Amino acid sequence: MSVLVTGAAGFIGSTLADALTRRGDAVVGLDCFTDYYSRDIKEANLAPLRQRPNFRFIEDRLQTVSMDTLLEGVTHIYHLAAQAGVRKSWGTDFLTYTSHNVDSTQRLLEAVKSHSLTRFVYASSSSVYGDGVAIPMREDAMIQPLSPYGVTKLAAEHLCLLYTANYGVPTVSLRFFTVYGPKQRPDMGFHRFIRAAITQTPITLYGDGEQTRDFTFVDDIVAALMAAGDRGRSGAVYNIGGGSRVSINEVLAQIAHIAGHPLDIRREAAQKGDMRDTFADTTLARAELGFTPKTSLAEGLRAQYDWLKGQ
Repeated sequence: MSVLVTGAAGFIGSTLADALTRRGDAVVGLDCFTDYYSRDIKEANLAPLRQRPNFRFIEDRLQTVSMDTLLEGVTHIYHLAAQAGVRKSWGTDFLTYTSHNVDSTQRLLEAVKSHSLTRFVYASSSSVYGDGVAIPMREDAMIQPLSPYGVTKLAAEHLCLLYTANYGVPTVSLRFFTVYGPKQRPDMGFHRFIRAAITQTPITLYGDGEQTRDFTFVDDIVAALMAAGDRGRSGAVYNIGGGSRVSINEVLAQIAHIAGHPLDIRREAAQKGDMRDTFADTTLARAELGFTPKTSLAEGLRAQYDWLKGQ
């Protein structure tokens, strides 16, 4: 396989690129190093990949990069590049989200509509669902995102479906449910909680802590991405979740157990756009992709704790 990974310097993108290069695929990684968090973190993610002969990196924006150069010889695309974060997507920042999440996706799809691709895998999000759907969440539910971020991820999903229906682009969309693990972004909950536990500093918790999430370890996400690239059904949308619905309070209790001391938790009001509960129905992904999450929350938390402590 000759693979393009967009967002290759990020948490999931660099982990995917690592797995693909280890499998022997030729990988081109693209990233524009948005300022959402430190470039140094992203450079550290890329450092091992840069040593591999089957990895090539391009620093550029999807909005401006030469598509002919980028797509030359590419058979598979894993489109992970996006502006992340629910809470920052309000107000004038929304223009950044539409540029990175919608405009860039449309430009990439337009470029590949006459290109011979085996698969175009798009990384979507459980944020598309909102709070109005039944638990567990099914792909065919009536979805109403609660945040501008969720709106942009859904818009890009719809673009993928449009280009499949009208031009035959073999798109597959995966809706990720709360990804965690080594290299997780520093703004994300588990990273903040574990770092505070290690340094014994206060933890800010938004809401009452009884909100639940379907936490998914990054290696299980990568396995799903690779399965989608190998055998995903053109035009399909799949939920990818870790398999257990757990409250934030339960997560904090597990982190306290790993750390060996109580946590100093400071509670604040829930943030606008944050969903109350998520839990994935992964029946379709299990049937068509052979997806089965392998990592329990306890194992995954320990792995992320050990990694972050080593930093």
